[in-house]
Amino acid sequence: MTHHGVLVARVYDAATSQSGYRVLVDRLWPRGLSKADVSWDEWCRDIAPTAALRRWYGHRPERFAEFRQRYLLELEDPDHAAAFTHLTALAGQQNLTLLTATKELTLSHAHLLAKQLSPERGGPDA
Repeated sequence: MTHHGVLVARVYDAATSQSGYRVLVDRLWPRGLSKADVSWDEWCRDIAPTAALRRWYGHRPERFAEFRQRYLLELEDPDHAAAFTHLTALAGQQNLTLLTATKELTLSHAHLLAKQLSPERGGPDA
């Protein structure tokens, strides 16, 4: 069985040979970019944190642990479930790069999502 990688990258960065299928996972289109400026295959808005959670978190490092818990719970709700299933299928077929405009990738929902989509994880319950 072939395992494909799930990567996280900033939407402002160029694609690499390992990028595979590139999916923007932010709810809002990144500032300062036109859709023609981005190397992307799909925009999956429904996997992003809700607007309320995104506003509460505000990318404040001291809130990341609680943000993680809240976002993982959101991944289990019906609004996110179809998007998660879709991304899981994509990750099983090819390398997948999750794109975000976030400056600090390790404190982003995209980073948490990549961990959940990795073959050894198997779902939004970890």
